[in-house]
Amino acid sequence: MSITIRLARFGKKNAPAYKVVVAQTRSKRNGKFIDVLGYYNPSEDPNNFELDKEKFEDWKAKGALTTDAVEQLVNGTYTYTKYKPKKKGEAAPAAVETAAAPETPAEA
Repeated sequence: MSITIRLARFGKKNAPAYKVVVAQTRSKRNGKFIDVLGYYNPSEDPNNFELDKEKFEDWKAKGALTTDAVEQLVNGTYTYTKYKPKKKGEAAPAAVETAAAPETPAEA
């Protein structure tokens, strides 16, 4: 089975915090994990990110895959976007028409 280094969510409702974990690819997001490498808390200002570099490099050497979010966090290019649900009266953006129906000439 393949192993992945990814984020597992924990914390309060509307105030997420994440653990950087090593887990099997098939396990759930917050399910069973093998090792904890660090944590990331976007709720604090500045964003609090801590990672054990030795463990991270060791797992990468063993063949563990990393998610895009973890790669960006390690490189320092990650931007956290807070989830904003739609309001009740707000409609979804209009769909783009892919094929226009041919117009029929009016009969006289």
